[in-house]
Amino acid sequence: MMRLRIWVLCAALAGAAIPFVTAAPKGDPAKGKEVFEQCSVCHNADSEEKKMGPGLKGLFKRDKLVNGKKPTEANIRAKIDEGGNGMPAYKDMLSDQEKDDLVAYLKTL
Repeated sequence: MMRLRIWVLCAALAGAAIPFVTAAPKGDPAKGKEVFEQCSVCHNADSEEKKMGPGLKGLFKRDKLVNGKKPTEANIRAKIDEGGNGMPAYKDMLSDQEKDDLVAYLKTL
């Protein structure tokens, strides 16, 4: 009887963990590339060369961003939301899903 209880408990715990293990990534890079089209006026995606803003190739592989912060999802998302140094704030211009897609795309550069 005790073995049955343990087995049922283990099965329940394993079932509860499935959504965490199989959770899909937050954003869709293909959709993010479409969102990036409006960013491409100021940012290069295929080089680090500056246009109006910095080139974004290899963004997540850099040691730090222009503002000195580490290139984490949270810091890049904050920059998208808040803007600064001539970049407009996109907090209210892009949906959360569009920002997730954009960050997913930026990770591919």
